[in-house]
Amino acid sequence: MSDFSGMEDLLQDFLQESGDLLSDVDNKLVDLEKDPGDHRLLNDIFRGFHTIKGGAGFLNATELVKLCHLTENLFDKLRNGEMELTPELMDSIMAATQSVRSMFGELSQGVQPRPAPEEVVQAMRAALDGKAPAAEPPPAAAAAAPASAPAPAAASAPPPPAEPPAAEAASGPNWQALHAAVTGQPAAAPPPAKDEHPGGPLAVASGAGVVPETEMTPHFPPEGRRATDKPGFVGTGASTGRRAEEKAAQRESTIRVDTARLDQVLNLSGEIGLTKNRLTSLRADILAGRNDSETLHELDQAVSQLDLLVSDLQNSVMKTRMQPIGRLFQKYPRIARDLARQLGKDVELALVGEETEVDKTMIEDLADPLVHLVRNAVDHGVESPDERQIAGKPAKSIVRLEARQEGDHIVLIIADDGRGMNPERIRAKAVEKGLIREEEANTLDDRQSLNLIFLPGFSTMTQASPVSGRGVGMDVVKTNIQKLNGSIDIHSEPGKGSTFLISLPLTLAILPVLLVLLGDQPFALPLSMVREILPIEGEKMQEVGGKETLVVRGEILPVIALSRLLGWPQVRTPEYGVLMQTAERSFILSVDSFAGRDDAVIKSLDDFRPHGVAGVTTLSNGQIVLILDMKELLADLNAHIDQRLGAKHSKALELSV
Repeated sequence: MSDFSGMEDLLQDFLQESGDLLSDVDNKLVDLEKDPGDHRLLNDIFRGFHTIKGGAGFLNATELVKLCHLTENLFDKLRNGEMELTPELMDSIMAATQSVRSMFGELSQGVQPRPAPEEVVQAMRAALDGKAPAAEPPPAAAAAAPASAPAPAAASAPPPPAEPPAAEAASGPNWQALHAAVTGQPAAAPPPAKDEHPGGPLAVASGAGVVPETEMTPHFPPEGRRATDKPGFVGTGASTGRRAEEKAAQRESTIRVDTARLDQVLNLSGEIGLTKNRLTSLRADILAGRNDSETLHELDQAVSQLDLLVSDLQNSVMKTRMQPIGRLFQKYPRIARDLARQLGKDVELALVGEETEVDKTMIEDLADPLVHLVRNAVDHGVESPDERQIAGKPAKSIVRLEARQEGDHIVLIIADDGRGMNPERIRAKAVEKGLIREEEANTLDDRQSLNLIFLPGFSTMTQASPVSGRGVGMDVVKTNIQKLNGSIDIHSEPGKGSTFLISLPLTLAILPVLLVLLGDQPFALPLSMVREILPIEGEKMQEVGGKETLVVRGEILPVIALSRLLGWPQVRTPEYGVLMQTAERSFILSVDSFAGRDDAVIKSLDDFRPHGVAGVTTLSNGQIVLILDMKELLADLNAHIDQRLGAKHSKALELSV
């Protein structure tokens, strides 16, 4: 039985409020280290621990109360000038805050927290007695964040996808039956023909993207599983409590909403009610035979008014899901500080655009990729103080984490002023590791070369360190960003630094789509990937390396038939092409025709999620349409190429297809 029977709501409120408060304390500790004499920060941190102690006392969490009381006494002496804040003392305080976080994790499991580690308590008591703590690397560096950080050119190598069952691999799933099951409508199936893409891309997700658990390797979700379902991180020190706390955060189903936004929703719903009453009255008049021009004009006005109000209501409801990204950013200064101190570097993490609002579910799924990129910048992007002095740079390096809204997209920027990345070195390392052939490397430009760091197993490090170098992370970062319908791009200049740009849709609930047709069957493509629509003229098609291509403004682009991606036989020659672009590739998707553009309200498939299908939507005419996940379908095509050509020889093709 839980130690908190009957107090579950109170416990969850405490964990939510105290978790936010402790994250704020962490950031203020980082600021305090830069200005130890700031009495405002000292008072704020003191009050933070005092507030946590009060809530813990109400829950009878004795060990948490003891640790907070000890830390509170320490800050009381600091703010009264009885002690001096040294780097070693700050390490002890950081270790104490991590122990508090671990206790939160135990509380989230419904049990009373165990005592803090003896070495943490002893260090705090020694400081209170006026004894200087021993100088040592910060013990919380590994526990405060996932312990593995990839190099700027360090990517992980998840195990290959499991082989599909023999029967399914031979014939592929019954796609028409799948469509009928999802939409309730018979699919417009073309006549049988030989399947040129055996196995079919709509097979059940096979677990691609799973990263093996090692002591220093963060968990990432398998393919087809929400990133918020991740089980946590395997680290050192107080990692058990950290994992428990993360699990509790993942189960969080509440959201804080500004009352002004709720008032706006309420007002709009009242206006819609009035408009509905007006439409009901007009309907009665028309049924009674009053169909003169004045009545029809009033009906047209009422319908237009309702359309406007519903659109405003939809936008207002979507805004209730939006949260300031500063809630996510606030944990990264502590992560950057601990890692920099562990590596003997002087790094400041500058946060910009914390007020930018992002969909709440997206904030949760962005946590892990941003941790990897921030740690990348500190560990590998930034030079040591000696190297920076030789290069004529300031000893302190600046890593910038920025968020801003551009149109209907959110842009995240992680930039450093470090050593940058050398495209030639990356190409050479990829050839050395056997990821691509030398002749393929010679065809890549600098942008494509930088994107090689996303290949599984890529790393420029010759020897793994406790922090990184195992080739774990960058490919999974890219995978997680793509699951959010986003893209990631790299700009780097040797000697000046690197910048990672992440572009994400404003919300995951509404997706602008392009409706395309195969025969009479419509499908929805994410509009964010569409650059333009082109006519396909047979005489302009060329075959290069066994692939059909078109030259668009001097650029040779591969042509991929949508029927091939779906495993459908091609009945007629496609007449149109959709020029599509992801973070690292451009291609032309050939289709039969188009049905227009729409803003799709995505309905997820809760009971099952077919591979290659992001969800379903209902069009204005009531027709149900599948929204295709182009990244998964292209991954299936590349996997098919791997089987035919061998994985090592298809990576360059994968970058261009």
